[in-house]
Amino acid sequence: MDILITIQHPAHVHFFKHAIEELDARGHEVHVRALDKDVALSLLDEYDIDYDVLGSRGGSLPRVALSTLAIEYRLYRDAKAIDPDVIAAIGGFEASHVAQLVDARCVVFTDTEHATLSNTLTFPFADEIVTPDCYHDDAGPNHYQYPSYHELAYLHPDQFEPDPSALDDLPVDPDDTYAVLRLVSWGAAHDIGDEGLDSLSALVEQIEDTGAEVLVSAEDDALPPELDGYGMNIEPHLIHHVLAFADLFVGESGTMASESAVLGTPTVYVHSANPGLMRDLDSFDLLFGFHGERRNEHAAKQAVKILESPGIDWDGRRRALLGQKVDATDVVVQRILATAG
Repeated sequence: MDILITIQHPAHVHFFKHAIEELDARGHEVHVRALDKDVALSLLDEYDIDYDVLGSRGGSLPRVALSTLAIEYRLYRDAKAIDPDVIAAIGGFEASHVAQLVDARCVVFTDTEHATLSNTLTFPFADEIVTPDCYHDDAGPNHYQYPSYHELAYLHPDQFEPDPSALDDLPVDPDDTYAVLRLVSWGAAHDIGDEGLDSLSALVEQIEDTGAEVLVSAEDDALPPELDGYGMNIEPHLIHHVLAFADLFVGESGTMASESAVLGTPTVYVHSANPGLMRDLDSFDLLFGFHGERRNEHAAKQAVKILESPGIDWDGRRRALLGQKVDATDVVVQRILATAG
């Protein structure tokens, strides 16, 4: 069977990597096409996944529109040559459109209700839309739900074990008390209008006052000059090990917030949206979301409270979560093959 998988974001590499390995082991031909987005290509190289590049999206709205057309054309050209049985993507409207044009089946995975533009352009053309069961929107008659999260396709204990040597090039050791602060650049279609962290220097100072060290991970140009000395220089594939040993995560990134939470790291999430995934993680008391006008004040107080409460059994909360969730890689493989028929 020929399977075409598209990658639009670094997190998609993590999501599909074990499924690609399993599908390949079963004798299927897996073809990967990727956008040049952040560190996505570096991750594909690190995991030794063969791929071809479809291009990258432009910065301004007109350039985004033009580059999207070019990307969809290149995907169509490649799909015509491959003649896949099924095309799989995370929220990829290009994949669902091209599947229609080349008479392939299409399975789309998503966990982002507020990606309304992408969902509107994608769902009508997909044969199956696969979401975690905490996804609170109705994706239509072809909606399949499962008891897990995207992040548990690569951070489930069956797939991931934290490695303390991943911290060797950082100014902290696994036994040190440290917090990871994640800043993002709001550029994706579902991010427009969102507001995250501000008052960053004050937040860092309050965290440091508890005795914890601070490491900052910043997307693109999101690191402000006053925090230059806190920037984390680490290979992209090692970040999950850093999160696993951290005592606190504070950030604007929904992906990294949910990754931290499923690893058992207490997470303070600052964002204007509150998707079902975050509500579900909140129900296990692993993630604390703050939105609205006083979000930074409340987030800072929660961060300090966590660091000043060393007796909380975060690992126990993680075990409770894992007791109700499955390894999502099994779901990815199953739904790709089921959709292909």
